[in-house]
Amino acid sequence: MDVREYIIAESDKLFCQYGFKSVTMDDIAKHLGMSKKTIYAHFADKNELVNIIIELKLNLQKSLIINSVALSDNAVHEVFFNLTNMKDQLSNLNPILFYDLQKYHPQAWVFFKEFRQKDLFRAIHDNLIRGIAEGFFRKDLKADILTQMRLEQIDLIFNNSSTYTHGKYGLAQVMAELTEHFLYGICTLKGHKLINKYKEIIEEE
Repeated sequence: MDVREYIIAESDKLFCQYGFKSVTMDDIAKHLGMSKKTIYAHFADKNELVNIIIELKLNLQKSLIINSVALSDNAVHEVFFNLTNMKDQLSNLNPILFYDLQKYHPQAWVFFKEFRQKDLFRAIHDNLIRGIAEGFFRKDLKADILTQMRLEQIDLIFNNSSTYTHGKYGLAQVMAELTEHFLYGICTLKGHKLINKYKEIIEEE
């Protein structure tokens, strides 16, 4: 790992823990044990650093979405596959990150919105169509409506999780609970059996 990659990786850890606003370039330099001059040799400012980190995160998420389709046995499995990946990513994530991103880093927020409206929308919609074709999701579903509802559900998790759970649960727990609720609502009886199967596998792990 070169210096630039090291700065990105360690800055990402700080941002995930404390949010974007509260972490200064001085904090990053102190955490890294290097001068700000060294950091500025690689990044024009904090905003550029945040933009790069968000782009990298979104590119990783796109790859994970592609892998979840390729490696899953069916549409229900695909959802659990994604849920496991999200759990790893959300376990140490401060919810304030998304508020900070929207308010203080407009370009990075544009990257996130484009990902949400294009890549995430397509992934959810394609999963619904796949599940209907496989007989695991109800055939009378309106995929476009359900896709939009699921996106708004995810927005709720990221933007208001601490508000409606009073800080009792982490992001990963909230995501798992609402995803399970969503799945039970769209699955056929055959699909319900798969939900129980994959839940048991996760609990055993």
